[in-house]
Amino acid sequence: MDLSATTVYADGRFQRYDEAKVGLLTHGLQYGTGCFEGIRGYWSPEERELFLILLRDHFERLTTSAKILTMELPHTVDELAEITVELCLRNRYETHVYVRPFCYKAAEDVGVRLHNVPDAFAIVPIPFVHYIDPNRALDVCVSSWRRADDTMAPPRAKITGLYVNSALAKSEAVQNGYDEAILLSHDGHVAEGSAENIFLIRRGVLYTPDPSQNVLEGVTRRAIMDIAREELGVATVERSIDRGELYAADEAFFTGTAVGICPIGSIDRRRIGDGGAGPITQQLRTFYDRIVMGEEPRYESWLTRTYAGAKVSA
Repeated sequence: MDLSATTVYADGRFQRYDEAKVGLLTHGLQYGTGCFEGIRGYWSPEERELFLILLRDHFERLTTSAKILTMELPHTVDELAEITVELCLRNRYETHVYVRPFCYKAAEDVGVRLHNVPDAFAIVPIPFVHYIDPNRALDVCVSSWRRADDTMAPPRAKITGLYVNSALAKSEAVQNGYDEAILLSHDGHVAEGSAENIFLIRRGVLYTPDPSQNVLEGVTRRAIMDIAREELGVATVERSIDRGELYAADEAFFTGTAVGICPIGSIDRRRIGDGGAGPITQQLRTFYDRIVMGEEPRYESWLTRTYAGAKVSA
């Protein structure tokens, strides 16, 4: 993917991707001392509009992540939202997009620490369609790698360095013939996928690991719980989940900004339901897809329009 001519936001200004550089010894690169968000934008050809999804929620979480790493974002949540809209507008996107805002320690020296290191901030948008094939259920395994514990690094913060944990689990799964991995917590309870939250459905009830299981408190995770309650009348129980409960589930699915809602067809070669998207999973996915495409007026507050009334700054 050639991003050289893409407009990004870095060093407090809009510039081309190929003009925004970091040094080889940049602290965030060498030590993983950074945090980030992933924000989806969905293009509606009928409305000629790009809908950015739950924009403020993502920047509020990024603010929390930065605080945990003793960093401070250079803009308020509202300002960050405005910059993101203008960034997408400047790139004139007429496709689905993925927006990556990130904050990182910017010193170019050697020394592991968080204190006395200057911060830097940037936002990079890219055209983006699918993270995972949405047309089939995934074959998933329980990883031999455990989810990093809160006593090691706080999983509520979306920390760049912490994602080596996810990368190890994902590659192990794919190299063993699976599509995705499920990580367990240090004490053997279900945590999450490599980059997704997980839900199980048993006897009409939705279950998901509670935050004490070292999960990232996903923006899409919370949205799906709201939809399940308000639209389907399905309750969600947040609690610890044993590995054996995975195999007994009637349905299972992942959620995340990049994946949306993705059904799980099997776990450790044990088929879940009929091996496809179960009825509740499909209802949730269909309704969520309608929301992000601007087709559910009651959820208009979840959407930020890019082109409606937007103006490009000089």
